[in-house]
Amino acid sequence: MKLPDFTQYKLVVAGDVMLDRYWFGDVSRISPEAPVPVVKIERQEERSGGAANVARNIATLGGRTSLLTVVGNDDAGRRLHSLLKQDDIEPSLHIDSQIDTTVKLRVIGRQQQLLRIDFETTPSDEVLSAKLRDFARRVADVDVVVLSDYDKGGLRQVREMIRIAKEAGKPVLVDPKGNDFSKYEGATLITPNRAELRQVVGSWASEEELARKALGLRNALGLDAVLVTRSEEGMSLYGDGETVHQRAVARDVFDVTGAGDTVIATMALMYAAGADWTSAMRVASEAAGIVVGRLGTAAVDREELEQALA
Repeated sequence: MKLPDFTQYKLVVAGDVMLDRYWFGDVSRISPEAPVPVVKIERQEERSGGAANVARNIATLGGRTSLLTVVGNDDAGRRLHSLLKQDDIEPSLHIDSQIDTTVKLRVIGRQQQLLRIDFETTPSDEVLSAKLRDFARRVADVDVVVLSDYDKGGLRQVREMIRIAKEAGKPVLVDPKGNDFSKYEGATLITPNRAELRQVVGSWASEEELARKALGLRNALGLDAVLVTRSEEGMSLYGDGETVHQRAVARDVFDVTGAGDTVIATMALMYAAGADWTSAMRVASEAAGIVVGRLGTAAVDREELEQALA
């Protein structure tokens, strides 16, 4: 299958960003101070995470994208800006000098994650208001809006952002978080995983009950569709009175970190190019199948996705 020419389409991504830091090392002994492994660090990597990884996936597939977010006046924020420029993403990073940029530090030994340390603070209302004004200016010039919610405070104004986008006639795709999805009312598509959906609608005992709950959520929020990512069970799309299942791609799973970022990025690009939700889901499933075979946050490029689809 040949993918559409994504270079024609422009998307804006807004949400919570983070700098993913990886410390790789060798483990050969246990600490004499406590029953924990001693990791001798041999190399370090930094990658764009959260909404920045969504934007990165859009860019590697050929789409044009800008990223609208809040960072601190610190080294991590400046490093994120540099990484975004390297990936041909237009950064619109609003600086909040009162916060630290979110950083997730992962210590890896023998290709296994041994420890994760998170550094995060919530953005101020003043900076978020400036970001909202920037968002309103940018919306008119894009084909699709993507909102990536990691529950770090960067999307506290998500209701207003959806309203602005819908008034401008732009589709809005949301990767949701939290136990209250009412804030996403009026969006076009949401992409919760199993755990996130269960937190909102409760558990289910059968596919029929899951479909009833997912379609009920769709109707209650006025969405076009709900796409539920289900790990080894694949994906399920709940649209206008119908349910479509996509089996998981049979590949070795190494790390699911950031797979949801790849899914919503691919769905957004395919939708911008005129694909229906079912076709977009098939392509997104293949893209996710590629990135889960890699360590940490990752992106898929156009050539390898076309090969997978073939």
